[in-house]
Amino acid sequence: MDVLDFLDKLDEMDILFEPIYSADEHVIVAYEVIGQYTNDGETINIIDFTYDEVIPIEIRTEVEQALVKKAIELAKAEVTQNQVRLYLPCNPNLLMEDFGDGYFQLLKETLGEELLPNIYLVIPEHKFKGESEQLQHPIRYIKTYGVKIALDNIGSESNLDQILMFEPATLKINVSQLNYNAWGAQNHVFTTIQSLAVKIGAALMFDNIQTDYQLHHAWKSGARYFKGVYLQKPASQFIPRDTLKDRFRNECKQFISAEKRLLEVKFEEMKNLGKKITSTVEITKPDGKNVEKLLQLANLLEDYAFRFYICNDEGFQISPNIVRHNGKWDVEECAVGKNWSWRPYFLFNIIKIRNTERGNLSGIYSDIETGELTRTFSMALNEHEYLFVDVTYDYLYEHNIVN
Repeated sequence: MDVLDFLDKLDEMDILFEPIYSADEHVIVAYEVIGQYTNDGETINIIDFTYDEVIPIEIRTEVEQALVKKAIELAKAEVTQNQVRLYLPCNPNLLMEDFGDGYFQLLKETLGEELLPNIYLVIPEHKFKGESEQLQHPIRYIKTYGVKIALDNIGSESNLDQILMFEPATLKINVSQLNYNAWGAQNHVFTTIQSLAVKIGAALMFDNIQTDYQLHHAWKSGARYFKGVYLQKPASQFIPRDTLKDRFRNECKQFISAEKRLLEVKFEEMKNLGKKITSTVEITKPDGKNVEKLLQLANLLEDYAFRFYICNDEGFQISPNIVRHNGKWDVEECAVGKNWSWRPYFLFNIIKIRNTERGNLSGIYSDIETGELTRTFSMALNEHEYLFVDVTYDYLYEHNIVN
């Protein structure tokens, strides 16, 4: 396709609106804008076109702004009357050509300042070629008018510092890029993004959902917004906001029912593990300075533990590490005297155990030494001593309490 010919036919560009559904209301709350142009049977994605660096930057800027302008003109009535939010493409490299002035003026002139809080700029921050600090300035200025930022294609290429810098309202995750076998606790990138979203108050949007399986995982993984062909294909017309409400709500009820069953089983397994360790401790009455008693406890814990030790209430280790290597228990005296209060939640965990008088099973984490996923069961032995038992991955997996 001749690029100059395309410029003469920008008015023939097709604008599609892809519905975005909310997890709380199960209705359409926004649309993401897609631009297409068909020529001689070939369909061109306009957003991909704007990232093609073979094409002069002035042409790509003109095309992106033509797309944005036409989309706003088509959507303005829907935004005005129904307060629908609009996710607009924004190539950060084009934005910085004039420090965002052209793009921002287009928004104000086409939509009006009073409706700018309904606009989200969809920016793939990892595709920006310049210094992030430079991009931050026009974005911060545009945000003062109520415009929000949605960072696109969040994943392994994303820079966490940049995410924090741009203070996005939405983090978009493309489900097709996720390995389902590694979703959840095993996917450290994903869990980091989840935690970061919670801390900065950003909503997770799961994009490109094509199956009920993907929808279920997105729901289970804390997505507030969903979109993809499984829910609704992009179209040139807006549709009633409750188009899929009944279907979506019924699917969510099924997810809830299945998840409750899993959680009931998981809770029971976690409770049983705690009972096993607690009863074993009551039988052996371990003493941090008595290695013989510690080894006696080790033999009773070997079905589910690979290491344990005893600390005082300040986090100083008063026992050696008792660690299972190649089928036998080893005593690591070098661990005595180490302090673990620097670990997140360590002291809070001690206070919690002391006040509830119950043992506690930690969340899943990777062991520093082995790299294996584990959970730690902790309990009070007396007023000042606490036992910590690191559970094997095999036990967690077999009893479905990994995540």
